[in-house]
Amino acid sequence: MFGDEELIKLHRKRATQVANIILVCFGIILLRLWYLQVYKGDQYHKFSIQNRLRKEIVRAPRGMIYSANKQLLVDNIPRFDAVLTRQYLKNKDETFNRLAAILNMDVKDIKSIIKKHSSQARYRPIIIKKNISLDEVAQIETENAFLPGVSVDTFISREYVDGEVGAHLLGYISEISQQQLPKYRSRDKLDYHLGDFIGQFGIEEEMDKTLRGDNGFEYVEVDALGRKKKYINTDNLFQGIQDRMPRPGQNLKLTIDRDMQIAAYEALKGKSGSLVAIDVDTGKILSMVSTPAFDPSQFSRGLTTEYWNSLITNEENPLRDRSIQEHFSPGSTFKPFTAIAALEEGIINPNTKIRCHGTYRLGRRVYHSWKRWGTEKVNIRDALMQSCNIFFYKAATDMDIDSLAKYAKMFGFGQRSGISLPREVSGLIPTKEWKLKRNGIPWQQGETLSCSIGQSYVLTSTLQLANAYAALATKGKLFKPYVVDEVFDYNGKLIKKYEPELIREIELKDSTWNAVREGLHRVVNQPKGTAWWRRGFGNNMAGKTGTSQVIRAQSAENLYSKCSEMPYEFRHHGVFVAFAPYDDPKIAVAALVEHGCGGSTAAAPVVEKVVSQYMQKYLPEKHKEFAKKEKAQYLSFLRKRNAAREKAKLESEENSSEEDSGEEND
Repeated sequence: MFGDEELIKLHRKRATQVANIILVCFGIILLRLWYLQVYKGDQYHKFSIQNRLRKEIVRAPRGMIYSANKQLLVDNIPRFDAVLTRQYLKNKDETFNRLAAILNMDVKDIKSIIKKHSSQARYRPIIIKKNISLDEVAQIETENAFLPGVSVDTFISREYVDGEVGAHLLGYISEISQQQLPKYRSRDKLDYHLGDFIGQFGIEEEMDKTLRGDNGFEYVEVDALGRKKKYINTDNLFQGIQDRMPRPGQNLKLTIDRDMQIAAYEALKGKSGSLVAIDVDTGKILSMVSTPAFDPSQFSRGLTTEYWNSLITNEENPLRDRSIQEHFSPGSTFKPFTAIAALEEGIINPNTKIRCHGTYRLGRRVYHSWKRWGTEKVNIRDALMQSCNIFFYKAATDMDIDSLAKYAKMFGFGQRSGISLPREVSGLIPTKEWKLKRNGIPWQQGETLSCSIGQSYVLTSTLQLANAYAALATKGKLFKPYVVDEVFDYNGKLIKKYEPELIREIELKDSTWNAVREGLHRVVNQPKGTAWWRRGFGNNMAGKTGTSQVIRAQSAENLYSKCSEMPYEFRHHGVFVAFAPYDDPKIAVAALVEHGCGGSTAAAPVVEKVVSQYMQKYLPEKHKEFAKKEKAQYLSFLRKRNAAREKAKLESEENSSEEDSGEEND
C-alpha cells in the first residue's frame, strides 16, 4: 500500500504531466494563432476579403472598322445577357422556373445549356440567353433576391451599319465552339473559354487579334447567394484589391469606298454573283461584294435557329464569298490573255486576219463560234471586239498549252492573289504535266482550243479577273490586292500603314499591249462591240464580255438555243471585266452574275453602275466630258442606222413596185 505522502507525490507528478500537456497544447494553439493571424495574417485577410468578392471579366470593346473615307462600317453597341453562376445557385427548380418565366424559355432548355457547360469551373458564368430586352433586364434586377446565382451581364455587341452590304468582306464574330477551343488556344496563345467571341469570317477573322483588345476585370462584393452588393472603389476594407480596365482593340481603316459598295450591292441585289473593283495603281480593293448575303449583326446578337436554318438551307449558299471562294470558267474574258500568248509567241501579229465564220474543225471535232454565221476576216482588235471564237481557235491550233499557261500565270491566274482574307481559292490554269498527273492521260490539242476561249479546265475567281485587267490597264504592273489601309488606336494614333506591294512587272512588246488594249476599247466603244449597248455614258471604259458555260453544249442546237428558256440551273453565267478611263486608267472592275446568260446583258450593267459611281465621285469633270462625247457618238450612230434602214426600206419598195409593174406588162 502507498502511503499518503507517496500518493500525493504520484498525483503531483501526474498533475504536472497533465499541466505540461495542457501548456504544450495551448502553446501549439497560440503558435498556430500567431502563424495564422500575424505571420499569415495579411494573406488570410486577403482570402477572407476575396470570399466576399466576385471577379467579373470586363470585355474589351473590339476596334471599329471604317471605310476609306472614314465612314463607320462596323460599330459597337451594348447588349445584355442573362447569365447564371452555378457556384451561387440555390433551390435549382425554383430558380429555373422563375428564370424561365422571365426569359420566356422552357426549363429543359435552361438545363440543357447548363449541361453543355458542365465541364467548365462552377465559378464561371454561363450565358442562358443573349441579347435580352430591357424589360427582361428590369425583371431580373427586381427579382434578384429570388434568383440566387442569376445576374445580367453587359456585353459590347457588333453592329454592321450597312447590313448585308459587304457582309462577306467584313465578316462576323460569334461565340467560340468547343471544337475550336484547342485550335485557337494553340494558334493565338490565349486562354479562350466557351462564351468568348472571336472573328469567324472575313476581316473580322483575319484581323481578329488586332481588333479584339485586352479584357479587364473588376471585383464585385457579393453576399452568400452571389448577389451583388456594391462595386469596389476606395473602401479601406478592400485596400490593395484593384480592378483592371480593359484596353480597347485597335481600329481599322479599309481601302473600301462605301458608296461604291452600296452601288455594287444594289446592282447585284436579287442575283447570285460577285463584284470586285480595284485601284490599278496600288492594288487597293475599292469594292468587294458577294450576293446573296447575310446580316452579320445577327451573329453577334445571337443567332436564332430560324435565321441559321434559312442560311444553311438556301441553295444559293449565302455564306459563301463568291468573289474569292468560288472559281468559274471566265469565258471570253480570258481571250485577251490568249491574244497576248499568240502575239508574243509569233503565232499571229497585230495585222493577221482570220475569217470569222461559224465553225472550225480540228480532227473529228467541230468547234463553234457563239454566232452561227460569219464571213468577214478580222484582225486581233476586231476579234476581241466581236468576241470571235474562230479567230482564237485557229491561233490556238499552233499554240502549246504550256505557253498559254505561262502568260496566264504572269497575270496572276492559277494562284492565290495573296489578299489578306481567309479561304481564297487559287483557280486553275492547266498544263500538260497537270493533266497527266490528274487523269493519267496526255494533253490533246483540241483541249487547248477550248482553253483559249476561257472554257474547259480554265478556272478563275472574280478577284483574279479584276487584278489581271488592272495589269492590262497599267501595261504590266501586277499588284498584290489589299483591303486594310491603316491601323490606329482609340486615340487616333497611327499604328501601321499598309503600302502597295508590286508582285511583278510584266514585260511585253508595245505592239502587243496596244493591240489588246485597243481591242478591249472597241468592245465597249464601237457599235459592233459586244458591250456597246451596255456601256452607259461618261465612263470611257475598255473591257470584255464573257459567257461561262455551266454545262457543255452537246450540239449546235443546244449551243444556239435561247439561254433564258433553259432551266435556271443550266443557264450560263454572265461575266464582264473593264477598266476606266481608257486613256489614264484608275480602276478595274470584274463582275459575275450566275445563270445570267450573257456578259453583256447580265454583268456589264453591274460593272457600269460601279464605274459610273467612281467616275462621278472622283473624276466628275472627265465624266461630264466623256458623257457629252459618247452621247454625241451614240446619236450619230442612231441617225446613220435609221438612215440606212430607211434607204433599205425605200429600195425594197421600189423593187417590189418594179416586180408588180413587170407582172402587169406580162
